[in-house]
Amino acid sequence: MKTVFHPTEQRGHADHGWLNAHHSFSFAGWYDPSRVHFGMLRVLNDDIVAGGQGFGLHPHNDMEIITIILDGALQHKDNMGNGSVIRPGDVQVMSAGTGVMHSEFNPQPDQSTNLFQLWIFPKEKGIAPRYDQKSFDASARNGQFQLVASGFRENGELYIHQDAGISLGNVKGGDTITYRMRKPGNGAYVMLIDGEVNIGDQAMRRRDALGVWDTDTIRIDATQNSSLMVVEVPMR
Repeated sequence: MKTVFHPTEQRGHADHGWLNAHHSFSFAGWYDPSRVHFGMLRVLNDDIVAGGQGFGLHPHNDMEIITIILDGALQHKDNMGNGSVIRPGDVQVMSAGTGVMHSEFNPQPDQSTNLFQLWIFPKEKGIAPRYDQKSFDASARNGQFQLVASGFRENGELYIHQDAGISLGNVKGGDTITYRMRKPGNGAYVMLIDGEVNIGDQAMRRRDALGVWDTDTIRIDATQNSSLMVVEVPMR
């Protein structure tokens, strides 16, 4: 098993007032040549959007964009005619493909919104743009991983155009949770959302991340009640 450790304090950071953003990989004005991507995972942003603020209409193309709400709400509109508000428990997927324009705003004037946004390179360029979202029962991830988006079409998760998967899991302190790769040769980027865990001899705390590859399974030992996101992606 090979690993690369990304401690939380080494993430890129930009505070724009209305947006407080942490970047796991090079993004916008922050560039680290050793942190451009992990396999097909290009972006993992941990954003806090102030009440009533957001991203105006802007374009994307040839990228799978996944948004997970941790706290608060986010209002989405796009030029495909989609418009909705997503909240904790909801996951949103947008295949930008040949091109899409969208905006994202926090509709709550007095409460900030915390979200993860991930960009994954698609298997093919130039696909037709598409949008989907789904609400997931968070209790179904207690003591196990819940697949919320993938290209594997396993059990009602949202579809993304890549042999990749995004899973969320909760584990009690003193317990162990194991992640099993779905495709040989894939790697996994493990983001500790909250709590404290050990993966092998690597201790991790809130918002630390560990990239793992050349293994079929990842054993995660929790020293506190913890929540995790695992992003499994092709490594090339």
